[in-house]
This record gives sequence, C-alpha cells and structure tokens, in this order.
Amino acid sequence: MLSRRRLLKETACGFGYLALAGLCAEQAAAAGGNPLAPRAGHFKPRAKRVIFLFMQGGPSHVDTFDYKPRLATDDGKPAPPQGQASGNSKQTWRKSPFKFAQHGDGGVWMSELFPHLAERADDLCLLNGMHTDQPIHAAASVLLHTGSSQFVRPSVGAWTLYGLGTENQELPGFITLNPATRVGGAQNYGSAFLPASFQGTRIGGEGERIATAQVAHISTNRMSTAEQRRRLDLIQSMNHRRLEADVANNELEGVIESYELAFRMQGAMPRLMDLAGETQTTLEQYGIGKGRPTDEFGRACLLARRFAESGVRFIEITHSDWDQHSDLVKLHTQNARAVDKPIAALLSDLEARGLLDDTLVVWGGEFGRTPAAALRAGDGRDKNATGYTMWLAGGGVQGGRTYGATDEHGVHAVDNKTHIHDLHATILHLLGLDHTKLTYRYSGRDFRLTDVHGRVLSEIIS
Repeated sequence: MLSRRRLLKETACGFGYLALAGLCAEQAAAAGGNPLAPRAGHFKPRAKRVIFLFMQGGPSHVDTFDYKPRLATDDGKPAPPQGQASGNSKQTWRKSPFKFAQHGDGGVWMSELFPHLAERADDLCLLNGMHTDQPIHAAASVLLHTGSSQFVRPSVGAWTLYGLGTENQELPGFITLNPATRVGGAQNYGSAFLPASFQGTRIGGEGERIATAQVAHISTNRMSTAEQRRRLDLIQSMNHRRLEADVANNELEGVIESYELAFRMQGAMPRLMDLAGETQTTLEQYGIGKGRPTDEFGRACLLARRFAESGVRFIEITHSDWDQHSDLVKLHTQNARAVDKPIAALLSDLEARGLLDDTLVVWGGEFGRTPAAALRAGDGRDKNATGYTMWLAGGGVQGGRTYGATDEHGVHAVDNKTHIHDLHATILHLLGLDHTKLTYRYSGRDFRLTDVHGRVLSEIIS
C-alpha cells in the first residue's frame, strides 16, 4: 500500500524523469543519434579541421620569429629582472646568436633556424603579440589547451569535436600524437565535463617512437572479427539496458560509443598508420629515414596529413624539450632541425592536395623566453609569459604577414596583444563556431572554452 505522500513524491519524480528523457532524446536526434556525427556550425566555416603543432617547453621568440635589433645594440648591458628571476638576480640583455632575414612577398622576419619553413613564409601569419597568464610549464600548457589553468576544463580539441562532430566514423575525431605527459598530461586532450566521446585519442607518448606506436586496446588476435562482434553485441545490450534504466549517464554513453568506435577503427586505423604505400619522394620530402633527426617528427607530420585528408577534425603533434635555460644555441638548433623540414613539407603537401585552404595549422609553445639572461645561465634564457610568438597558416588566415608586436627588447606584448582566449576564439571562428554560443551546461551554469573572455582576431582573416 502506498501512502499519499509517497505516491505524490514518486509520481513527481516520474514527471521529471520523463522531461529529462525527452530532452536527451532531442539532443540525440539533433546529433543524428551519434555524438560524433558531423554537424553544421553557427556560420559558414573557413576551415574544416585543425592541425596543432605544439612546441612544448617554450621556444624563444627572439631567436625564431621576433627580430629585435635593439638586443644586438644592448648586448651585455644590464637588464631588469625578467621571467622567474628574483629581484636580486643580475641579468644582461642577450642578442640572438642566430641571423635574421626577411622572407616571402610579405617580408616576414625569420631566423636562420628555419630555412625550409622560410620558403613557406607567405603561408604564415605571425602572432608576435602573444601573452599568457602563467610562467609555469604545466599550468601554461593546460591554459593553452583548455583556457583555464585553475580548473579541469575540456580541451580545445574536445570543444571542436563537441561543436562539429567528425567526418569519418571509422576514426577518432580528435587525435594527439606523442602528447607531453609531464606538463598537463591527459588534461591537454581530455573532455572534462563534456561527454567522454569528445576526448582525444592518444597515439604514442614521450619517449615512444611514432614508427612503433599504436592505438591501445582496439584489436585482438585471440578471436575472429565475427566472434568479437558477437561478444561486443552482448556487452552493448547490457550497457544499453543500464542506460535505459539510468535515463542519462554520460560516462556510460561514452563507454558505449568508445567500444563501437574501437571496433570500427580496427580496419581503418592500422591502414592509415602504415606509411609503406607512400612514395620515396614523399618520405624524403618529410625527412623520413632511419637515423635522420627529422624522422620522428616527419612521420608525425605525414600521419597528420593522412588523418586530415581522411576526415579527422582535430590533430595535435607535440615536440617536447624547448625549455632551454642553458645550451640554447645547441638545443634550439637541434629542435629546429627536427621540425623545420617536416613542417614545411606538411604545408606544401596540404597545398598540393587542395587541403591547406580549409586546414588551419597552429604552431607554438606555452610561452616564450626572456631576452635577458642571468649571468650564470650562459647562453640560456628564462621562461617569459608576457610576450612571445605563435603562428597560424591556411584555414582562412592571411599569410605573409605579422600581427602584433613586443617591445623593442621583446619582453612584453605591446601592440595588438593576443591572449590565449583570443587565439581560442579565433580558432573556433575559423571553424564556423561562435565562441560565445558554443556552450555546455554543467553544474548549474553554461560553460564555454573562452569563459567570459576572448576576441576574434578579425584583422588576420582573409
């Protein structure tokens, strides 16, 4: 027997569950029943996909893309403390040990560290007025990827997938190659409170070679495909029954989708990661070859091109160890040699295949480096978050130009300053998404990648 109180309580909850079920059904229908189904953005996009080249550690802007002749004039003279140096630290201005020259029709300044990329200068839009909030590697890396260094938030790749879905249902919509595990880890490609379907798929990691890296747990040689499908159907039937009982369960929905995607990936992913079918000319173009300094990053860039033309929405490649507090000449030279030719090849290959116009390529680290150095640092430079360089190419961006500037020494961004929130707003805009409207309701309020900040850099859009 039910009391009146219990009857009213349970029927009221039932109405709430019915409303929630209806809302979930509407969301599923809007996504075509599949959270990864391709969706239209808020307006016509300039780019369909993003390739993010993350130079973890903080490349020195004054030694790469931000030419500062004043540093040569003031070389060796006392400088105010910069970066994380204490107020008692004696610092001097340090000129760049690398020669700079202008390249392309736009006269873009670049150092001799990037001779191959210099040939693609007219593709590049240098953002020389970048600045960020954090001078610490882990916090700055998480801020660059998620828009927040204080809270766990979805990554920019996850937001992109949430907004647009993906074009190939046999592949992940968001792939990260050799992600940096020491600075932010899975937060850099995580989905946080977004459904788990939108998190990045990791391939490789620090210290693991791309040539041997595989996606974990997508295949087995212990049973046939038919047997695996029958077992998966049984597991999925139990998952769906539980989901029907729960009405709403983001984690379980993510599990269901991940199982299905993993099953579909078994055929597509190994073929896509096998470079045996590429011509020797292509391999040479990317600098791929055993023992060559460009081999690892070249393989990653060639995979990025293959993923891009196969419909993957967001691709990230990490090259670590740009953190030169000492030995900057040796190690920046080594790092640049590893990435210069592959990046130039990637831009050329995308253009040759008609993909550069609708592929946005983003290059940069979590911050830059100080133009001055402590006396004990030799030729090293400290971390600098107040001014540095990133660049964009393709995807509706004006090439062959420089936007923004740091002061005459390169310490602070002073002209057309660009914060991480502005960069995120611009990336989403080029993809056809309004960063103020791409929201997800969680814990009682609407969240977005740029929080309450962000300005689209309309000046650099072609």
